[in-house]
Amino acid sequence: MDDVIDYLLEGDPSIRWQVLRDLTDASSDEVAIERARVAQEGWGARLLAEQAADGRWDGGTYRPGWVDESRPFFDAWTATHFSLQQLRDFGADPADPAVARAIDLVRENVRWDHAGQRFFDGEVEPCINGIALAVGAYFGQEVTPIVDTVLAGRLADGGWNCWDEDGTSPSSFHSTICVLEGLWAWEQATGGTDAARAARLAGEEYLLERSLMNRKSDGTLIDPRFAMASYPPRWYYDVARALDYFRETRPADDPRFAEPLALLRSKRLPMGLWPLELTHEGPTLFSFEREGEGFPSRWVTLRALRVLRWAEASRV
Repeated sequence: MDDVIDYLLEGDPSIRWQVLRDLTDASSDEVAIERARVAQEGWGARLLAEQAADGRWDGGTYRPGWVDESRPFFDAWTATHFSLQQLRDFGADPADPAVARAIDLVRENVRWDHAGQRFFDGEVEPCINGIALAVGAYFGQEVTPIVDTVLAGRLADGGWNCWDEDGTSPSSFHSTICVLEGLWAWEQATGGTDAARAARLAGEEYLLERSLMNRKSDGTLIDPRFAMASYPPRWYYDVARALDYFRETRPADDPRFAEPLALLRSKRLPMGLWPLELTHEGPTLFSFEREGEGFPSRWVTLRALRVLRWAEASRV
C-alpha cells in the first residue's frame, strides 16, 4: 500500500491533496498547503488560465463557441460548464484569489444558451442543473433557483431524466447521479431543506433498489459502461462514481452495496492500482498526463481506495 500511496503522491497537486486528506494521516495544515497548489500549478492552474475575460471557457457555456448547431455532434468538454465541474473536482480552494476571480467572472457574465439565464440560476435539464448546482454550492454561490427547478422535475420513481418531457419517463442513472451530487453539495454548504433532503434520499433509493447498476425487473446489468470506471465522468454514470458519492452521504453497511463493492475490488490490478476503463470521447482543453484508457489511473485509484476505506470503516 505504501508504494501505491507514494505513486499517487507523485501526481498532480489536485490528486496529491486529496490523497493526503482521504488516504493518509496527514495534518490539516499539510492538506491545506498542498491544496493551495491546485490553483497555482499543474492542471488546476492550466484550467484557470483557459478562462477568457468574459468568464467563459472556449467561447461557450454548455458547448464551445465554435460549435455549428447545423452540423451537430455529440459531446465536447471544453466550454464553461464542464470546465467548472473539473475545477471543482480538482478541489480548487474557493478562497484562492485566482479561483474567486474566475467564479466572479462566471457569475457576472455567463449566461445559458437555453433562455439567457444566469449561470448560477441554472437552466431546465436536470443533468445540467445537477452539475451547475454542485459547482455553485462548492464555490459559495446562491443557487436556490436551481434547487427549486430540480425538485420540481423529480419523477415518480424517485430520480430524474434529462429526456423527460411530461413527467412520465423512467429515471436515468446519468441524470440522477448529477442531481444527487448537486443536492448533497448544496445541503453541505447551506444545511439544505427538508424537501431537498427527502428528494435526495428518494434519488439514492432509486439507485440502491437497482444495486447501483442492475435492472429492477430481472437484476441484469443495465449498461456495460456502468461497470467501467471512467474519469472525468462528465455527465455519465458509473458505479465507481456512485460509490464515491455514497461514501460521503451514508455508511456502507447497506447490503445493497455488496455487489458494486465486489465489482470495484475485482478491478484492482496486481500492482495495487485501478485502470481507467472508459474515456468519454470529445474535445478537451488538455489531456491529463499518465491517464490513458486501459492503463493504471491515479484518479480511479484515488476514488477506489477512499471508497474501500469507507467500506472498511462501516465494518467496525
